[in-house]
Amino acid sequence: MQPLDEKYYNRLNDLAAAIQDSPNLEQYLEEEEDDFYNALRVEFEPQLSELHHQVASEAPLQLVTFEKYLLEPPFEGLYLPRVLGFSVLRGEIGDQYRYVRPNDHFKDILLAICRSPHFDQLKKRIGQSISVGFALSSDIWITNLMSLVENKRIRFFLQQQKQDRYRDLKDRAELYNRYSNQFRHEQYHSADFPASLGEMKPNFSALRQFLLKRFEAGGDNASLKSQIQDFLNNKEFHGSEEYLEMLAMCGNYVDLDPAERLAFATHFERERRSFPEFDLRYMRFLIGLYQSPGISSVNDARINAFIDKNWKDKISDYYRIAEKIHELGYVHPDSIEAVQHFYNTHEGLSVETECLRQLILTYFARLMEGLTEREYADYFELTKIFNIYMKIFGNQQFNQSIEKISMVFVDKLLKKFTDKRAKDYQDVKRFVSTQFVDMGFMKDKEVVELFKTRRKRRKSTEA
Repeated sequence: MQPLDEKYYNRLNDLAAAIQDSPNLEQYLEEEEDDFYNALRVEFEPQLSELHHQVASEAPLQLVTFEKYLLEPPFEGLYLPRVLGFSVLRGEIGDQYRYVRPNDHFKDILLAICRSPHFDQLKKRIGQSISVGFALSSDIWITNLMSLVENKRIRFFLQQQKQDRYRDLKDRAELYNRYSNQFRHEQYHSADFPASLGEMKPNFSALRQFLLKRFEAGGDNASLKSQIQDFLNNKEFHGSEEYLEMLAMCGNYVDLDPAERLAFATHFERERRSFPEFDLRYMRFLIGLYQSPGISSVNDARINAFIDKNWKDKISDYYRIAEKIHELGYVHPDSIEAVQHFYNTHEGLSVETECLRQLILTYFARLMEGLTEREYADYFELTKIFNIYMKIFGNQQFNQSIEKISMVFVDKLLKKFTDKRAKDYQDVKRFVSTQFVDMGFMKDKEVVELFKTRRKRRKSTEA
């Protein structure tokens, strides 16, 4: 957690002073009517939100410090319900959809709300956040938090938010995914960079999550560069899986100047030659990067510039074929021939071939996302390329991924073209009826079901 820059601190102080001088606050304190507090919210929460977004964009490592300042009395609890939601999602979760470690920032904000004189106004906007936070927390942690709340009425409110049905993993996962979807366009992630091996080992997964979220969202990450470089320069971290992953993220996502490129290449090649199975471990991590949104040929080109391809390993082998695909395009006959040769000379389930399949999938998925419904004829042509690569790879998972992005597009077409006698609809029907069956995406019965006319139910009439 970094201290807050002076410019943000001064802006916060100005807002705190303006809140205290607001006629809406004066009226609320005199009348204690909800309308006046809501007017205070309308007046200042947009400004607090704007400043929070500015810090999240320019200095994300200062976000937690910023949010702690909002707990001070002069801010009158404004914007805390939103910050509570950020704190719930910022905590790292495991595959059981439980916090990996206690979410103390969530606890601090929730206790501040519970002790606020404006609790009755704030509680109307925090129920769902508390339910999610409690679902992700252990019973012991919740019990300890409850013991810190003295007011019986407030404690009863908190107990109502703890729901037994979220003990089930499936329900808990659905709740989390539904809730996090509300914040999908927000930047709220933050983390701490470790200074020692003791700090790094237990906290790196949270740091990795933070960095990947930032890189996926794009934008300016210049404020993180010095921290990443300090991490890579720390000799205590050398030769670890975490160090390898930081190299992979930096090399694929961070823009470096010439001096920084040289330093990075030195780190990368040192680890590549000394860390056991570096190439295998790096490629496994790269597969995960390819499966995340936001990655493109730019990322490959960025790290490709650092790599010594004279060193014989899986990394050099893979980036040679990737470079050809990026230069010529995946539809070029020479690219297709090179992919076929690569696949014939490597094991089908090797990490290099999996990376290659993921690379081709990123191209397909990005193209499909850009196609409009009116461009369905282009999709028909594209499936010829799909077929070629499906035959080259002969991989069921690859085929299922192609099927998934194809079905998403066909669903869009059927929502757009609803007149079953029109040419557009008939073109789509003919194509799906033949090509989807030939490609193994659907069976004849499933095609019939997809295009079946649904009869409307007759309204029941009274006798």
